[in-house]
Amino acid sequence: MLPDAEQLLENLSRQLEPFIAEGAALVGIHSGGAWIASRLQQSLGGDLGTLDISFYRDDFSRIGLHPQTKPSNIPFDVEGRHILLIDDVLYTGRTVRAAMNELFDYGRPARISLAVLVDRGERELPIEAQAVGVRMTLKPGQNLELLRDAAGHFNLKLHEEISE
Repeated sequence: MLPDAEQLLENLSRQLEPFIAEGAALVGIHSGGAWIASRLQQSLGGDLGTLDISFYRDDFSRIGLHPQTKPSNIPFDVEGRHILLIDDVLYTGRTVRAAMNELFDYGRPARISLAVLVDRGERELPIEAQAVGVRMTLKPGQNLELLRDAAGHFNLKLHEEISE
């Protein structure tokens, strides 16, 4: 049974209240992290930006460009700012590394904190979230996807690789 994504969002929101009170800006990673950041901004306030890291991925030359590339949008000054980087699922850490690389193209933040809905472990890079909705372990071949319905409500879906 997967956890309720809406409840995880509430947990995450409570953890992030002190960061927003101190003036941190929310930056969501497309697409799930951008969805989460937008919802968090509705409840917490603060500045909101989004990143599409497609061109910053270390596997770009191997997998090519994602067909749904979106422009990044950081409508505030990053220089000297505390940035709350938001993503849906933290796994290897490579997505977060790519997002930080792109973020530094906008300026040098004073601090970057990471918030994720789900931390599934199994890092390949030394990256850790400061705010987490839930930590869970998946079996090999399983992947987790955040879905958003027409009303904007979140659900988690588990995908399993079919072994032949």
